[in-house]
Amino acid sequence: MAKQARAVQTRRSIVEAAASVFDDYGYERAAISEILRRAKVTKGALYFHFASKEAIAQAIMDEQTATVDLVEDGSPLQSLVDGGQQFAFALRHDSMARAGTRLSIEGVFLGGPHPWSDWIAATSRMLELGKERGEVLPQVDPLVSAEVIVASFTGIQLISEANSGRADLRERVAQMWRHILPSIAHPGVIVHIKPEGRVDLAAQALERERQEAEEAEESAAGAAPVGAAVGAAVGESVGASVGAAG
Repeated sequence: MAKQARAVQTRRSIVEAAASVFDDYGYERAAISEILRRAKVTKGALYFHFASKEAIAQAIMDEQTATVDLVEDGSPLQSLVDGGQQFAFALRHDSMARAGTRLSIEGVFLGGPHPWSDWIAATSRMLELGKERGEVLPQVDPLVSAEVIVASFTGIQLISEANSGRADLRERVAQMWRHILPSIAHPGVIVHIKPEGRVDLAAQALERERQEAEEAEESAAGAAPVGAAVGAAVGESVGASVGAAG
């Protein structure tokens, strides 16, 4: 159990370190040596968890959508707005979100799905739910509108990054919604939507950090003695060697 916890923590360290490297340098210039340095792990440990730099990048792209929580209870449109503001906040404070976005913009498809497909699918689902609940106009095509929303957000965050380092991104996203909502939502619904979001994002981020700190403490408390930890590290290195040989 302790060995498994150590492996999970090692993988997490690698992904977080890689996210910071991709955020700083982009995919092509990101060096495995720099990821190892920031993660403080051996090359064997890295290759035990990931076969290549491409695999690490894909893990980051798969994970970036986890920074947004689209709540299906209540108003689907308000949930979409809140989700956009959550991601705008994450782009300023979370290297995972920034790295995933940079990889997507650079066109790092890695043989997997289109990098925006998860965002488009999630947005389309919420718009469909909005139609069912009478918030979204009946003539709206959820998929087409989802693509417009995701594309608009992408362009806006790039402009915000260039102009202010994303310091004004949340207000720009609110402006985006003020322009888009009249074309997709019933007029009676729009007056109840808050384009700036209804979530205290700073408090939410602090709570997330507190939970992660508690999980880390619990993991450390349940760790095995030094001998077992060394054994786990050796196991990762041996696994990497076997994988490389195969």
